[in-house]
Amino acid sequence: MQTSLKKILLGEQGLVVIFVLAFVLVSLLVPNFLTERNMLGLLQSVVTVGIVACTMMFCLAARDFDLSVGSNVAFAGMVAVMASNATGSILLGLLAALACGAFVGAINGVVIAKFRINALITTLATMQIVRGLALIASDGRAVGINDPNFYQLALSKLLGVPTPIWVLILLFVAFGFVLNRTVFGKNTLAVGGNPEASRLAGVNVDMTRIWIFTLQGLTCAVAGILLASRITSGQPNAAVGLELSVISACVLGGVSLAGGRATMSGVIVGVLIMGIAENVMNLLNIPAFYQYIVRGVILLIAVLLDNLRSTTLGRR
Repeated sequence: MQTSLKKILLGEQGLVVIFVLAFVLVSLLVPNFLTERNMLGLLQSVVTVGIVACTMMFCLAARDFDLSVGSNVAFAGMVAVMASNATGSILLGLLAALACGAFVGAINGVVIAKFRINALITTLATMQIVRGLALIASDGRAVGINDPNFYQLALSKLLGVPTPIWVLILLFVAFGFVLNRTVFGKNTLAVGGNPEASRLAGVNVDMTRIWIFTLQGLTCAVAGILLASRITSGQPNAAVGLELSVISACVLGGVSLAGGRATMSGVIVGVLIMGIAENVMNLLNIPAFYQYIVRGVILLIAVLLDNLRSTTLGRR
């Protein structure tokens, strides 16, 4: 009985219960939290983390991770702005950013899958390289947007809800479908559960990894475009530390660091928990220095919960 209760609390149902309790508690204790303006602001604040988490979920589920996502987001945003300014076409700028983001992801995937270089070292290297490219291209300065229509990517609304939130919802649905209803999603979980057994079963492990990282780069580009539109410029120093927030959200949402386990609903809850924590700290005017401590504690709690889940579910 006690073991079953523990499994439920550490499983997806328990995560939802914890989220609902935390939401109710915060709503009662924090002034202005439940206002429409703050709710929309909360959702907008998690757009970047949420978009990148859609594919970081696949990386973690396959026993990999990507530390270069923050740099790739900044780089893609810079490319979108600079290409749009240079060509006078927003569409060409967006396509250039998507291509560059996917290219960076594909490079990560090829190096990890084909050259057997550890994901930590590979993505740590590309994190530095891509950030450096963004700084060199802009001479270390923010690049302003020439065409005001670029702002509408972030400012426009549909049914009263900002477009970036709709993009986030669409990606949640799309990648949730990919994870649960496609061969690619099942192969990802199989690779994370046991790469050698997957290979023997006929799964192309190397191509699966390459596609995962390519998709990761593509979503980083989408996040970078929307972020550049929201902050009205290409910022080479944007999204610093994003990778830690994304990994924390995924692990809080039940994605196993040991691979082989992931749910989109869990990731959504994890992203919202991270967003609520940030939002509450801002509403309570907690100094930025203390917020670093809170983020670190959340990361430790996420890893601890992952260990408890793995032990309870018999994965270790």
